[in-house]
Amino acid sequence: MTSYERPVRRGVYLAVLSADEPSPLLPESDEEKNAALAAAPTTAAGKAVAAAGARDTTPKPVVVKLDLAKLTQRILAIDVPTRDYGSLRAGTAGTIYFVESVANQPAGVLHRYDLKTRKDATLLEGVTSYDLSTDGKKLLYAAGPQWGVIDAEKPAKVGDGRLETKLMMRLEPVAEWKQIFREACRFERDFFYVRNYHGADWDAVYRQYEPWVAHVGHRDDLNTLLDIMQGELGVGHSFVSGGDLPAVERIPVGLLGADLTPANGRWRIQTIFSGENWNPDLRAPLSAPGVKVSEGDYLIAVNGIELRGDREPWFALEGTVGRQTVLTVNDRPSAEGARQVTVVPVQSETALRSRAWVEGNRRLVNRLSGGTLAYVWVPNTAEEGYTYFNRYYFAQQDKRGVVVDERFNGGGSAADYMIDIMTRKLFGYFNNPVGERRLFTTPQAGIWGPKVMLVNEMAGSGGDLLPFMFKQAQVGPVIGTRTWGGLVGIWDAPRLIDGGAITTPRGGFINVNGAWDVENVGVTPDITVEETPKDFVAGTDAQLERAVQEAMRLVPSQPKMLTAEPAPPVRARRGVPR
Repeated sequence: MTSYERPVRRGVYLAVLSADEPSPLLPESDEEKNAALAAAPTTAAGKAVAAAGARDTTPKPVVVKLDLAKLTQRILAIDVPTRDYGSLRAGTAGTIYFVESVANQPAGVLHRYDLKTRKDATLLEGVTSYDLSTDGKKLLYAAGPQWGVIDAEKPAKVGDGRLETKLMMRLEPVAEWKQIFREACRFERDFFYVRNYHGADWDAVYRQYEPWVAHVGHRDDLNTLLDIMQGELGVGHSFVSGGDLPAVERIPVGLLGADLTPANGRWRIQTIFSGENWNPDLRAPLSAPGVKVSEGDYLIAVNGIELRGDREPWFALEGTVGRQTVLTVNDRPSAEGARQVTVVPVQSETALRSRAWVEGNRRLVNRLSGGTLAYVWVPNTAEEGYTYFNRYYFAQQDKRGVVVDERFNGGGSAADYMIDIMTRKLFGYFNNPVGERRLFTTPQAGIWGPKVMLVNEMAGSGGDLLPFMFKQAQVGPVIGTRTWGGLVGIWDAPRLIDGGAITTPRGGFINVNGAWDVENVGVTPDITVEETPKDFVAGTDAQLERAVQEAMRLVPSQPKMLTAEPAPPVRARRGVPR
């Protein structure tokens, strides 16, 4: 995670393989050459060839001479600015191609560089991938769903040379399922992180499950079979997904960002989630400016369809996602005196409810600690978790300690960045004599008091590694229940032929003592606190409350922060007569 938000910059380089060859990038004279002299043969052999009009067309063998001595001194940068380049390929003699990734754009810019002219030219913008023909003269490009073939030496635009990709093929599902089963077994055989397959005889496993393929009647059946077979490995990141499944038309149901409860024969709005209306991902339909709906109001009708408490209200919200929808509401369970408001329902309330849970926890920690502690939830160790951590951690750096909640952490990257920030040391202060008189810490950003981490059995993968590192770095106590225990990583697994996927756990974690760790073990908290169904139903959080208690117990043991600057130093000579 320490690499997040670090810009990627690459140059394009060439190596002169032979020590006898000159650099192709040496300075050239800009003087004009005599065309007649340049064209005239200067040797006897040349005159003979010219006289006869003959030309030797026999292909000469290519001889490559590689001198390893001082090879690094013969690596040269071609004249293009350093940017995020990739997909480097060779074209015809003296030409190369590469794609420039552009920030905040889904597609890249395809460049063509000519060593002879030493010029870089933009060939095509909006490219997602490309390939060259064998002779380097034609180029196949993809731009999202579009494909095209263009001249490899002439600038073009997306749409040029467009190919028709609506193709038909004859498919035998049963034969394809057999092939997918074989491929899935090979992926596990070739990529699994240890050669003993956790003690399983993988060839025997294949022979045991292969006859089942004959009984598969649907692509979903095959996924079930692959899932069961992969279970023989006894490993955490064991997932099967996708495939050539039939498309099912879905009618999205609009949601209002609210809890509705039956009351007095109607549906009552019990809770309205406020979200963040400036954030497109947290738009809350009922909290938008000008929408006069309050908690406790009754939802009488949707687009003129009356609602009664004996039927779920969602039928009236079918197909309303992203569309203006008229709600009839009243402060009593009657249509008489009701008012109408126009809202735009959302497709999912997950983000709204998640943010409400986080903010509720933050307010609870603030109240229980008397404003002493910060609260930070880390939903995963990927981009979302990185954003959450930075947003909540640094916004509360006036607090004397922090509860870091990584329960339900979905994993992602190795969150070393978070550990680096939480173990950051305070080196001193700078004063500020002008304006607001206060001391600024060095480093300026950080929480310098005790840290406590909350975990549970729903935190795994990167959510296992984060508390493991937290304990190893002795940042503070870990509280809750043991984590999931899945730390054999998954990456670079090939796809199955029909677009489906089966994970191939290929990177196990080894601790500093040289032993396999965390996988199938998890991270055991220093203080175990179970979350019981009784507490959940009652709306209490025993784990969070215990975390606050432990952090507050540690606060007095921390060095106190300076709040006032010392007496000013005296360095000038005093009392010297003028």
